[in-house]
Amino acid sequence: MHQDQIINKLVDKKIITISPDKPFTYASGMLSPIYTDLRLTVSYPDLRDWIASDLAALIKEKYSDVSIIGGVATAGIPHAAWVAAKLHLPMIYVRPKPKDHGKGKQIEGLFNSHDRIVLIDDLITTGGSVINAVKATEKEGGNVIGVSSIFTYYLKDTKANFAQAKVDYSPLLTYPELLQKEKEMKYITPTEYEALKNWHEDPWEWGKKFQ
Repeated sequence: MHQDQIINKLVDKKIITISPDKPFTYASGMLSPIYTDLRLTVSYPDLRDWIASDLAALIKEKYSDVSIIGGVATAGIPHAAWVAAKLHLPMIYVRPKPKDHGKGKQIEGLFNSHDRIVLIDDLITTGGSVINAVKATEKEGGNVIGVSSIFTYYLKDTKANFAQAKVDYSPLLTYPELLQKEKEMKYITPTEYEALKNWHEDPWEWGKKFQ
């Protein structure tokens, strides 16, 4: 596994950026001391290969009978393609909504009810978009046995949403793991570590001091 190399590269190339004093604003309105732009990973051949190798190994360990790899549009698609190639498996991908032309398809690629599908996204915050992709796949007769991602913040809302949707989830990297590694590698100071830890415990409360 390449966890240390992946984290090193994510930090070194500023794919993961830390700013406890000037937090970032997410689409939900949540303020956060960390911003993750995993779309940049496709530009680094060594990084994307480490990620694909580790995701492939993780998926084979957690979902040994997987028969199809699915990508969640758009950022999950390239990683799903690389993982499918590593595992020599067919691939599909899921759009956020059906096309408004042609056959109006939301899912591209071939599958049937006997297939066991694992969906891949790059980043999962609360899980909403990937859970919608699971529902869309199952609506078309697919059998999604699990979801994976490169990284997740693994907030309380994330765990609750996956539990409520009854979707199994196995991420490659989680926020607590990243935080511990960054502390060990001295990428962050003890003060930054505490701020990042406090945000994770209650992100909405943490952000109130900046409002």
